[in-house]
Amino acid sequence: MKKYLDNYIKEIDKILNSNKKYDFSKLKQEHLIKINFFQHERKIHLLVTLFYSLFLIIFLALISISYIFVFIAIILLVFVLCYIIHYFHLENGVQYLYKQYDKICAKIDKK
Repeated sequence: MKKYLDNYIKEIDKILNSNKKYDFSKLKQEHLIKINFFQHERKIHLLVTLFYSLFLIIFLALISISYIFVFIAIILLVFVLCYIIHYFHLENGVQYLYKQYDKICAKIDKK
């Protein structure tokens, strides 16, 4: 997903920075659809991150009962950290898409 988001951002930036004529009304509609897709992806990853975090907390509490849960807690910690990094990238990417949307609207208003 990270590569897909990065490629899409570069593609839109390339269109916005070029001097070629482009149908920005059509681009605006397509961009809104993509934003919606990425927002959905962001929500799903937020939920997954929250559930992994919840399980991590549970297993950290279970460590007080038995040290056998340390291994599972370490695995969950690695997953939580990876999901946080991935979610951070998705969040920043979607916010950048909002800025691109504003630029597209500005190009439409100039016509």
